[in-house]
Amino acid sequence: MAEPSTAPPAGPRDDAALDDTAQRGELVIKERAVVKIAVAAALQVPGVVKQSGGLSRLTGRELPRADVSTGADAVAINLYIAVQWPCHLDLLNRRLRAQVHRQVEQMTGMPVIELNIVVVGTESAAPEDSGADSLYSEQGDPAVPPHPVAPIRPRTPRATPAAVPAAIIVAVAALGLAVVAARELLIMRGTFANAPWIRNTAQWLGRLHWSDWIVPVAVGAIVLGIVFIVAALKPRPRTHLPLAVGDTPIVWLRPTDLARNSSSHANTVPGVVSAHTTVDRKHVTVRVVRTESTPTADVAISVREAVEPTLSLLGTSPELRVQVKP
Repeated sequence: MAEPSTAPPAGPRDDAALDDTAQRGELVIKERAVVKIAVAAALQVPGVVKQSGGLSRLTGRELPRADVSTGADAVAINLYIAVQWPCHLDLLNRRLRAQVHRQVEQMTGMPVIELNIVVVGTESAAPEDSGADSLYSEQGDPAVPPHPVAPIRPRTPRATPAAVPAAIIVAVAALGLAVVAARELLIMRGTFANAPWIRNTAQWLGRLHWSDWIVPVAVGAIVLGIVFIVAALKPRPRTHLPLAVGDTPIVWLRPTDLARNSSSHANTVPGVVSAHTTVDRKHVTVRVVRTESTPTADVAISVREAVEPTLSLLGTSPELRVQVKP
């Protein structure tokens, strides 16, 4: 027959002993555990995908992955992810930070003091999910109001700056001065024996007196300086004509192409033998040669009706002039 147990029942005094920090030991959370929590939290965010193809499959470094550094009472995380493209990266960033912060703090009790997110790879969305808004259709973000996307205005094609020749001249002169300076240095060090140019030029200028040729040289230098300043400040002219496609011009046409197109349409008019078009900033001039049996007024009206639809596509409104020759 077994003897009755003599151990006293657990009471309030034993619970107090277990609550004593010195009696219950310590809790250690390994960094790899925090890594798993961060990776699992990242995969719960729409738009973050798991990627293990290519080199990452050989190295075992699939995405998402995390590098974690734990301190006494805080965590720092570097999170590397792959995203489903296209997506709103700013919205994805906010949701990913909120999810990782919440999951890590709830499961470990340690706050995340630093979270760096690096987008390493992308994955194309399926055709039915190709819209960027479909990734976030289930979870709206009321704190983030929709912002209209301002159109990016492209740069107008322009000609080469007029200051390019002056810049080339200055650059060549600077290179020549550098060569002369290197030559003078080698002569001074005795590398080879030749007459120094800079010293002889300075001595010649010191002995120079007033001469009649100084006036035209000074005037020429002033004119050259003014030309260089004007070339530097002169705006570059436009080289293309904008087409009226939407509110923002994104298609540009060379004047030569517009002239060829206008001449081609003019040549289709009955009674026109040949057509030649010139285009400038304000005018489009179509010169046609008609047959003798066709009235001049009829040819001019027909050519204008054939060319005007092309000119209506331009963002500008050049004046159309039709000149008819027999």
